[in-house]
Amino acid sequence: MHTNAVTAASPIKIAVLAMGGQGGGVLADWIVDMAEHAGWWAQTTSVPGVAQRTGATIYYLELLPESAVQQAGRQPALALMPTPGDVDLVVAAELMEGGRAIQRGLVTPERTTLISSSHRSFAVSEKSAPGNGIADPNKVLDAGRVAAQRFLCFDLQALADQAGSVISASLFGAVAGSGALPFSRQDFEATIERGGLGVKASLRAFALGYEAAATAPAVPAPIDRVREMPAVPTRAATPGAQALLDRIKRDFPGVAQPLLAAGTQRTAEFQDMAYAREYLDRMATLHALDAQYGGAGHDWALTCAAARYLAVAMAYDDVIRVADLKTRGSRFDRVRTEVGAKAGQLVYTTDYMHPRVEEICGTLPAGLGRWIERSPSLSGFVSRRLGKGRRLNSASLTGFLMLYGLSGMRRIRRRTLRHQIETQALQEWLDLITELAPRDYALAVEVVNCRRLVKGYSDTHSRGTSKYGTLLDTARQLAGRPDAAQTLRGLRETALSQVACGPLENQAKQAIAA
Repeated sequence: MHTNAVTAASPIKIAVLAMGGQGGGVLADWIVDMAEHAGWWAQTTSVPGVAQRTGATIYYLELLPESAVQQAGRQPALALMPTPGDVDLVVAAELMEGGRAIQRGLVTPERTTLISSSHRSFAVSEKSAPGNGIADPNKVLDAGRVAAQRFLCFDLQALADQAGSVISASLFGAVAGSGALPFSRQDFEATIERGGLGVKASLRAFALGYEAAATAPAVPAPIDRVREMPAVPTRAATPGAQALLDRIKRDFPGVAQPLLAAGTQRTAEFQDMAYAREYLDRMATLHALDAQYGGAGHDWALTCAAARYLAVAMAYDDVIRVADLKTRGSRFDRVRTEVGAKAGQLVYTTDYMHPRVEEICGTLPAGLGRWIERSPSLSGFVSRRLGKGRRLNSASLTGFLMLYGLSGMRRIRRRTLRHQIETQALQEWLDLITELAPRDYALAVEVVNCRRLVKGYSDTHSRGTSKYGTLLDTARQLAGRPDAAQTLRGLRETALSQVACGPLENQAKQAIAA
């Protein structure tokens, strides 16, 4: 067991970093309640960050035993905020929040025990990045090993889920199991019991967190970031889906089948089985092109890349899809699980909706949508009336029916302006691949991979589409050069990394002129 030395001049100083809904306040209150019942002086304050994942709230606690106060002969003056280099215990409810604590200097090798959950809640910047913007968690682990006196890191969210509780309970158990505080396990458990809410589930999560911390290795193991390829199903749920699965296994190489199965499922979910058949029809054409121009010798690189990005291109994010995702039963179940709702409790979810004129017109029949877009007066009227941000309670009857009605518009999706725009862009992409494959197989594969830039909706989609268009124009002008594929790959990686030294258009011009 590791315990901190306590003197009259040096209380135990604790910083808890948690996002909204993770129960950081509950954890801080438990620690204060436990300390006060043990005859200690305790104080907690909070420094709120920006709402949800863009920032965490820091709960700061100082604990001092009554004996130390009596020895000093005066009431203690406890601080309201943590000071860099002067914190004994840092508890982070998410891995990157542990990293932020290290950046702020709250974690020091001379005194700090750092306890962090290894799970991730992705930041907005990670989700909206052009490519894979997910930060490397192992960099935080490397920093924690150097910065902390002790570093305990494991998936406390998974332990809480296993116990049917919330992460504050498993964090409380990890604090107890670490021995960083001079209180017994019975003191911790009695605190939970005094709370009176969800006691059994909280005690289960506490026990799991306690054992994980008590048996944790001295050095946290690296996190494996390799994502396994999805398995190809042996059987499908319906005869129609089974026919598509049989076609995948019969007509395509094994290395591409997992991606094709996932792509077929995504396109069918996006629209219908006929749309999934269109996906496989297009893939059959691309696979034939791949076979004709040496795909077997390149491990079917063109087919594999196209299987991924053609499905993403066909199952684009529009207003209809967003509404569908927000009204699925699985979403409401996930929200109830995340907030720890009990059976019989009502949970309401408020969604912020801010559609642009483009999204509104894109949902209309193509002719009507283009007419409104081309008319300044009409588009201005639509923007003023419907383009304002508004909050919608998707769990209320009115809010749910509005979103459900929007999701039902998938029946007319093929006639909408957005579908027409996406289909035209998709065909231009396929035509360019077909044109380049006979001349430069590697360049054709890079053109397929350029589709990775297009993701999301609204401003995120617009930014990605702009960069994607620049890369396709560049590919046409690079065709015939021996370094065409390598040059396009470099430009694509620069666009994905968001570290460009200037506008992508300027870099593309320089690459063409080189």
